[in-house]
Amino acid sequence: MSETTETATETATEVATETAAEVTPTAEAGATPTLAQRLEREGDVAADYIEELLDIADLDGDIDMDVEGERAMVSLVGGNLDHLVGEEGAVVDALQELTRLAVLRETGERSRLMLDVAGWRQGKREALTVAGTTAAATAKESGQPVSLEPMTPFERKIVHDAVAAAGLRSESEGQEPTRYVVVLPS
Repeated sequence: MSETTETATETATEVATETAAEVTPTAEAGATPTLAQRLEREGDVAADYIEELLDIADLDGDIDMDVEGERAMVSLVGGNLDHLVGEEGAVVDALQELTRLAVLRETGERSRLMLDVAGWRQGKREALTVAGTTAAATAKESGQPVSLEPMTPFERKIVHDAVAAAGLRSESEGQEPTRYVVVLPS
């Protein structure tokens, strides 16, 4: 791990530890926000938190916010941010959890927010969609189940969605952390 990545990770951990210790709900009295309003608020809080981390670590980057389904999506783009991805996304996963803690502190509600850095998660999503579609085609052709490599729950969800879009069924088998997807022939 590079010195910059270690410093950024240590700083993010310190900020998240401080914010987690101060968890207090801040919902307006009497008003129940809509899902869209809640997700927009999550994105704003996350963007503020990430911007503070970038300033502390003296890193350049732009923050894009969006809502996808029932999740706030925050993307960090621009600059040289590859070291914030880490090996197999370890650093971006840690930053995502720290950002979720910051959202919890501000809103008092658990967040399912997704954080992407330098397009890494989007690229991973595209590759998993291709893997799911390919496995579905193979299962359909061979008439045999196709097992894929172990994946995280988020990765398995992407594969299950791709298999369903191809018109087949899939199941998760095994125990964490080696749980994997099996694509079933029609």
